[in-house]
Amino acid sequence: MVEVSTPLRWTLRLLALGYVFLLVAWPVSLVVKHTFSNGLGILSDALTDSQVVGALQLTLMVAGWAVVINTIFGVGISLLLVRYEFPGKRVLSALIDVPLSVSPVVVGLALLLVYNGRDGWFGPAIEETGRRIIFDSPGMIMATCFVALPLVIREVVPVLHEIGDDQEQAARSLGAGPPQTFWRITLPSIKWAVVYGVVLSLARSLGEFGAVKIVSGNITGRTQTATLVVEAKYQNFQQDTAYATSFLLIFVSIACLIVVAFLRPKQQAD
Repeated sequence: MVEVSTPLRWTLRLLALGYVFLLVAWPVSLVVKHTFSNGLGILSDALTDSQVVGALQLTLMVAGWAVVINTIFGVGISLLLVRYEFPGKRVLSALIDVPLSVSPVVVGLALLLVYNGRDGWFGPAIEETGRRIIFDSPGMIMATCFVALPLVIREVVPVLHEIGDDQEQAARSLGAGPPQTFWRITLPSIKWAVVYGVVLSLARSLGEFGAVKIVSGNITGRTQTATLVVEAKYQNFQQDTAYATSFLLIFVSIACLIVVAFLRPKQQAD
């Protein structure tokens, strides 16, 4: 380990704290300041605004489905990448990181080209069944799933590598089937990685803007999520409502992180 002098160590700490303050803490604190500039009035007005309430409900529904889907497939793909060897494994691992490098707007456009009801590849056939993907909640859930896909996987894969498969092999040698091995051995070993992945996926899903805006059509009262309401309210000179809605999104995300941070040491101590 490289020894670092005390002045240099403090300088690096100050630089890191200054970077986080200017990039995260200061902007977020300004949103909170504007939200409560007149007490609780701005926040209460936002919570009684039908447009905001509807957007928050839609956001929670879309984010909830996206988190459930990404958790199920994320854990499954993680097990596939770590426990099995197959052709194309490296390609699959690389593709998982695509959502982190591709603009969400591009994702939304790609989904539009594939599932658009007029000239998409599958859109006309789907609409013949009376269902709609684009400009409806299924397309919004798909877009949100895409942008949050890697978060569960990148939390679970390192833990699976770390714990190895000795206990799983021992369980199988004693007659345990795959479901029993997963629920009794694998899942308890990776539960905190899954929890952190779920929290990160939820925070990412709640704050998604670009991809959802493309596939939703931003229809007020129908396909307008909370982030789209923030944009609409701010552009319509209703900044107070925009600040309050932003604060609610920030509050939910930070609350999830705080709850997990407090619960994990308690569980480990037990």
